[in-house]
Amino acid sequence: MAGKMTEGRVVAITGAGRGLGREYALLLAREGAKVLVNDIGVRRDGVPESADAAQGVVDEIVARGGEAAAHTADVSTSDGAKTLIDQAIDTWGKIDVVVNNAGILRDRMVVNMTEDDWDSVLRVHLKSTFLTTNYVANHWRDMVKAEKAVDARIINTTSSSGLYGAVGQSNYGAAKAGIAAFTIITARELQRYGVTVNAISPTALTRMTEDVAVAKTPEAEAGLIDPRWVAPICVWLASEQSKDVTGRVFASSGRFLAVAEGWVKGPSTDAPAEPDEVDAVIRPLLAEARRNSDPRGDVVAEGLI
Repeated sequence: MAGKMTEGRVVAITGAGRGLGREYALLLAREGAKVLVNDIGVRRDGVPESADAAQGVVDEIVARGGEAAAHTADVSTSDGAKTLIDQAIDTWGKIDVVVNNAGILRDRMVVNMTEDDWDSVLRVHLKSTFLTTNYVANHWRDMVKAEKAVDARIINTTSSSGLYGAVGQSNYGAAKAGIAAFTIITARELQRYGVTVNAISPTALTRMTEDVAVAKTPEAEAGLIDPRWVAPICVWLASEQSKDVTGRVFASSGRFLAVAEGWVKGPSTDAPAEPDEVDAVIRPLLAEARRNSDPRGDVVAEGLI
């Protein structure tokens, strides 16, 4: 395992037992990282399935000459997130990178969505991202206060559903949009401590997407949305090469690598004083404004919202 981009760096990855997280873990280990593989072994809807997922990835890494350990606590709980950070430090003496990748799906139209569907998806995606970030950021801040050098990374996982919108995913999209905003805000807050915070919006064929539109595209048939294509940007973000990049969202698949551009203030004018003046003022602005993107991030066709 020589010539590595992440040689000696300690990386904790949530939701790393399958799919994208597994690919991140394998490639980071190949590039010299010591990897803490977190996975509680649930189906994509969050129902318990197998507790062996994390250990299976660890076994793959070790068989290839790498170094890894398994973590099977639920990082959407305070105790679980804390033990993730503690185990990395206890095992290898430090932690350099946290990749927040845990997630589940409960897709439904909003009229059919239950409160549990909403709460469960936001808890696993958004709350776990906050909890791991909160614990590890405090650890790195304490290091800075003790005058120890910090060159650390937080890599979050957002989605085109959160950036551009996808029908039937109001819970998932809200969580992923929250993660994108959380990424930008925490990047600004943690930069003073030597910590970068970025996010990846992947397009990949995994068990999370196996029955949605992306699975039926020509790109899928050509193997261009295999999760392995997304792993290189994760490794680069985890490496020392990316230390000057923070607060960015990267869209990645086997078809493209792009920098997502955030919300910007569009056309504007003087504010109307009365409600009956709004229509005449806002209509020209709407005509001038760029339309929302489609779920792929491209400009929507005329007639679509």
